[in-house]
Amino acid sequence: MALSAAKLKVGDVHSARLVDDLKRTQIVQYAGASGDYNPLHTDEIFTTKVAGYPAVFAHGMLTMGMTGRMLTDLVGDARLTKYGVRFTSQVWPGDTLDSTATVTEVADGIAKFDVSTKNQNGVEVLSGYAEARVDP
Repeated sequence: MALSAAKLKVGDVHSARLVDDLKRTQIVQYAGASGDYNPLHTDEIFTTKVAGYPAVFAHGMLTMGMTGRMLTDLVGDARLTKYGVRFTSQVWPGDTLDSTATVTEVADGIAKFDVSTKNQNGVEVLSGYAEARVDP
């Protein structure tokens, strides 16, 4: 069922758990699906010994994709008209991610949202916006 403008109010918040205990396997699977085999995401030795990070970390686009799924679960398939994000912190193996979409405006068949994804420590790892077509 499609989201209805009549049921939305500015300030409404939709929250969802995106992943509980992100596994390295999921990060590598995303590398395979996306074709992005940057060693920062797949090679522990390179990432820790050469690049100086504590571990491999998730692709930003993996976090964006999981957050996008939360949005389409909310508004329905083929209804997003805009979606943009900024990656604000890295996502590490073992992280649990929760995302929220807060309604900022509903007018002329379009709902606008502020979007935020945070890890288990409350650190925002993604911030952004979305717009979606909604039924009257």
